[in-house]
Amino acid sequence: MANASNSVTGYPHIVDSLSTALLVMDRNLLIHYMNPAAENLLAVSATRSHGMAFSGIVLVAGDTERRLKAAADHGRSFSQHEAEYMLMNGARMIVDYTVTPINPEGDLLLEIWRRDQLLRINREEDILSQQETNRVLVRGMAHEIKNPLGGIRGAAQLLDRELQSAELREYTQVIIDEADRLRSLVDRMLGPNKAPRLIRTNIHEVLERVRALVEAESHGKLTFKRDFDPSLPEFCADREQLIQAFLNIARNAMEACLESPDGPGNSDSRNSHHNRDNSSSNTSEPATITFRTRTLRQFTIGPVRHRLVCRIDVIDNGPGISPQLQQNIFYPMISGRASGNGLGLAITQSIIGRHHGLVECNSEPGHTNFVIYLPVEECT
Repeated sequence: MANASNSVTGYPHIVDSLSTALLVMDRNLLIHYMNPAAENLLAVSATRSHGMAFSGIVLVAGDTERRLKAAADHGRSFSQHEAEYMLMNGARMIVDYTVTPINPEGDLLLEIWRRDQLLRINREEDILSQQETNRVLVRGMAHEIKNPLGGIRGAAQLLDRELQSAELREYTQVIIDEADRLRSLVDRMLGPNKAPRLIRTNIHEVLERVRALVEAESHGKLTFKRDFDPSLPEFCADREQLIQAFLNIARNAMEACLESPDGPGNSDSRNSHHNRDNSSSNTSEPATITFRTRTLRQFTIGPVRHRLVCRIDVIDNGPGISPQLQQNIFYPMISGRASGNGLGLAITQSIIGRHHGLVECNSEPGHTNFVIYLPVEECT
C-alpha cells in the first residue's frame, strides 16, 4: 500500500493544494491516505482516518460498498453523480465521485467533488441576478408611474382652487390623497432611498432590538429562543436598516404563527401570511420564533468568496409557506394575505443586498427558516 500512496503523493505541494478531495484505499476499503481537501470535506483528520474503514467515516447507499469492491477486484473505474453522503457527525451532502484502481493489488483512488455547494452557488447567483432584475424593473416602473401621478396631483390641486362647491372639492381631495398614497407605495417598492450609514454593528444587539419590538406587538403570545454565537465580531453595517430588514422577517413569522386559528401548523390557515402551507403539524407547540447566529469561514456568496460571513437564521414554527409562493416571495406585491402589500420581504432583500449579503428561505409545515448571510467586514 505504501507504493500506492506514494504514487498519489509524489508531489505533495500539488496534492495538498487541490480543491478536490482525494482518498486512497486498499481493496478492503481501509483508508491509507487523505489530502487536506478530503479532511475538510469529511470532517476527519488524515491521522485519525488512517487504517479506518471507509464505511466508518461515510454512510452511503447499500450498493456503494459493493461497487467499490468490484472496482478493486476487476480493476474497473466508475463514477457516480449526485450521491448522498452522510458523515458520522450527522451532516449530509450531495457529491459527485470517481473511483479509479491504481495498481494490480486493487488499491483505489477516490476523488470527491461536493455537488451541493456548487448547486448552492448557482442558486445564489440566480437569486442575485433576480434581485438586480427586480431593481431595474421597479426603478423603471416607478419612473413611469410617478411622472403622470405628479401631473394628476397638480391638476387636481389647480382644479381644487377653482371650485366653489365644497362637495366637489371633496372629490379633488380624494384624487390628491390617492395620488399621494400611490406615490408612497412606489417609494416603498424602491426600498431605502439613502445609502447605508455604515458603522460598527453588533448583530446580536440588532436581533435583540427586533425581538423586543415583535414581543411587544405580539402581547406576550410568542415564545422567543436565542442561539447566538458569541465569537461573532462586530462588523460594518447600517444598524437601522438591518433592524428594518430583520423586523420585516420577524413580523411575517409572528403573523404566520398567530393568524393560524389553532396555533402553529394548523391545517386550515389558508389566509395566513404568504399563503402558508396547509399541512398539519404539532398544534400543541407554542408559537415560537428562534434567532440563531453562526460564523462561517471562507464562505462564498454568489461569485464572491469572503473570509468571514455571519449567518443569521430566523425560524418560526408556523404552518409554512406554500411551494407555489416560495420561489416568488421576494418579488414586490407578492403576498398571501388580503391585508398584506407584499413589500416587506422585497425591502429586506434590497437592504441585505446593499450590504453585499443574501437572503434565502426554506419552508415546510411547522418549520420556516429565513437564512441571511452578511459578510463580516471592518469599517474603513
